[in-house]
Formats: sequence, structure tokens, C-alpha cells
Amino acid sequence: MDTDERRSGVRAASYANVPRQLWLEEPAVRRRMADPVRTAAVRAVIIASLTMIQGMIAFLCTLAGSWLAFPMVLSSVGSTVVATWAVLDVWVTRQVWNQRNGVVSVPSSTARRLRRERRRARRMARAAARENARIRRRGAGAAAF
Repeated sequence: MDTDERRSGVRAASYANVPRQLWLEEPAVRRRMADPVRTAAVRAVIIASLTMIQGMIAFLCTLAGSWLAFPMVLSSVGSTVVATWAVLDVWVTRQVWNQRNGVVSVPSSTARRLRRERRRARRMARAAARENARIRRRGAGAAAF
């Protein structure tokens, strides 16, 4: 007895003609990062990984008693500062991108409220203009009789 038969009681041969997919495409839960932010993030990951490798080499050189241990420790400290700077660059780049290109508006945001008020004011202005035009037409029509 096959696994499919045990599970549902239906013969496995009935599923023989159904094509199987390797994977199912699912929509992304999060939006894709902007290009400058993604570039900064990749740069930060590369710098951080190189710093970790350099720190490990400095540690191993220290254990081995190599002359290279002291210069590697000094350069590891410098690389740590650079890696910290790279991570901060990702954060700053993201903030700048959001400020320049706007943030996705949520229902409670100020931007949406302002747009709604402007839309309401335009509708009221159009309604008032239609009413004035209607009154003028009535007045002109009454004067003709």
C-alpha cells in the first residue's frame, strides 16, 4: 500500500497525471529594498564578514605566538570601526531614501488625512461653483421672460 493510499484512501494511480511543481511562488511579504539601501547593505555585510575573518586570524596568530598577531589585532580594531561605520551607513541611507522618496502611507498617516481634506475642499468648491452657475442660469432665464 502506498503512502497516498493510506492517507486518503484514494489510489495513487489517480494522481499519476497531475504535474508536480518543484516549488510554489508566493508573494513577497516585505517590499524589496531600494537600490542604494541594498548596495549599502551588501557593502556592510562584506565588510563585517571580512572583519570577522580578520579577527579570527588575529586570534589564531595570538595563540600561535606569531609576530603577525600584534599588527592583526591593531588592524582588526580599525576594521571594527569601519564595519560599524558601514552598518550606520545602511541606516542613514535608508532614512535618506525614505525622506526623499516618501514612506508608504498608512490609514492614520498625516499625509493621507491632508489629501482627504484637500479632496473634500475641492469637492465643496466644485459643488459651490455648480450651484452659483445654476443660480445665474435661473436668474438669466427669469429676466428673459
